[in-house]
Amino acid sequence: MDKNTGRFALLRQLLADGVTSLFGNPGSSEQNLLDALRDEEFQSIRYYLSLHEGTAVAMADAYARALRTPAVVQLHSYAGLANGLGMMYYARRGCTPLVVVAGEAGLRYEALDGQMAADLVTMAKPFVKSDHNGPCAWRVVDSGSLLRLLRRAFKAAATPPMGPVLLVLPMDVLDRPNTEPIVATRPVYSRIAPDAGVIGNAARLLCGAKNPLILMGDGIAASNAQDELVAVAERLGAVVWGANCSEVNMPASHPLFAGYGGHMFGEVSREYTALADAVLICGTTVMPEVFPSVEGIFAADARIVQFDLNTSEIAKNFPVTVGALADPKPALGMLATALDDVMGAAEKEEAGERIRRIGERKRSEQEQLRARDAAARDRTPLRASRFFEELAGRLPDNALVFDEALTHSPELLRYLPQDKPGTYFQTRAGMLGTGLPGGLGLKVAHPDRVVVGVGGDGGSMQTIQALSTAARHSIGTKFVVCNNRSYRILKYNLRHYWKDHNQPTDQAFPEAFDLARPVLRFDMLAEGQGVDAVRVEKPEEIAPALDRAFGDERPFLIDVVLDSGL
Repeated sequence: MDKNTGRFALLRQLLADGVTSLFGNPGSSEQNLLDALRDEEFQSIRYYLSLHEGTAVAMADAYARALRTPAVVQLHSYAGLANGLGMMYYARRGCTPLVVVAGEAGLRYEALDGQMAADLVTMAKPFVKSDHNGPCAWRVVDSGSLLRLLRRAFKAAATPPMGPVLLVLPMDVLDRPNTEPIVATRPVYSRIAPDAGVIGNAARLLCGAKNPLILMGDGIAASNAQDELVAVAERLGAVVWGANCSEVNMPASHPLFAGYGGHMFGEVSREYTALADAVLICGTTVMPEVFPSVEGIFAADARIVQFDLNTSEIAKNFPVTVGALADPKPALGMLATALDDVMGAAEKEEAGERIRRIGERKRSEQEQLRARDAAARDRTPLRASRFFEELAGRLPDNALVFDEALTHSPELLRYLPQDKPGTYFQTRAGMLGTGLPGGLGLKVAHPDRVVVGVGGDGGSMQTIQALSTAARHSIGTKFVVCNNRSYRILKYNLRHYWKDHNQPTDQAFPEAFDLARPVLRFDMLAEGQGVDAVRVEKPEEIAPALDRAFGDERPFLIDVVLDSGL
């Protein structure tokens, strides 16, 4: 066997770039690559088989988010790529670095329009990140540039704003000799900050505000800038809302953290954005709702400062007073220092009073919510708050949670407030089906830590094949399915629509929103794929179910039947 061909060179390049996990679903046009992967030289690379490409991409997405490094996904020709495109777009919206490779039959068949012939690069263009050269999707047409393009793919995926990229691999290119040197891909340094003049101007605009607001997102976590964000918020006494926020960008228990902004409707966010007289935006899109408001987001005289590594996001939808290309960590650190210099004693005292007032309001609201939970604690059908309260008592401090609970996420966060960076990951961009594979990806990234993947019933059905991957590879994620027997989020949204259009809000919902027929038994679906499971319908069944789930290191699923009311 000739080991000096492209397929072996590609795998050696992956080793040089520290790749130890490959997520995929095989096909005939990748068979030569996967055959080479069996060689003893590549035993440190583990292939995680997914029985649907969406599951493979979602696993890789969570893995890359957990480790802050590009993950590699293998898809098969047009069919596998098409199945993975939805999750690739999810990764694009979330700026997750993925290197997706897709095989095709070969260059020699170009003129024949064979059965699986397709323009994979064109298919992928709307779903991958773009840089100044356009969409980051390439096809290797010469073996002598195979590794050149693979390194380009890694570099592009990992350069802010990060995202998924595609590299198409014709089989005959991989079978040709390859003599390219193996050189590790080096990241592009992007830890940049505005000059002192820009920072000083921003500080002067923000100080003295009576109702300051900070809008932040996952760019904070990507930069590891949580401490710097807190420092700026405390200097200003500014309430902090998460916009495009799905990770621990600020400790949830901090008195100034108000929570996650509106996901669906812009008027929800406008209730607080329009009241601010000074706004700092950092590491987020503005605004990320499905139905964003087109006007009235900010007060006409509000002073707005925006820092981001993604220049396309700065002033994209709304004018700003100061906008600057900046990595959040150094920029916010400099801003906190500048605020110390420009704020007077009276301004600092006012900021301290705001912190006290905002904190008291937050504590009062949390107490009211917990009191409401307590009143329904022993009811049947179960409330999600009861289950998450008991789950919280079983998890170690360093446990990881992947949250696709959607309408039940508020209860989850109420009892599992995420304060430690890198411990909480939520689904992004309105995507369903991420809870099960997301939990798998986190566990592959951190096999020594407890991982819980939470999904809804509708979303879990979309990637239920993830459970077979858990069983096959002994990935010990603990899965929770919030089974409310409906597309509950659609009911909330349609009720909102009815209200906006002056229609009765107590009318019947469309039959398509109902998931009660047939009865979805996620415990049986799990057991049919080799994962132990239990169904929980009563409060007294929760503790025994958790005992079983955390009794060993094997994967386990809890099918929690919840109240379906709104």
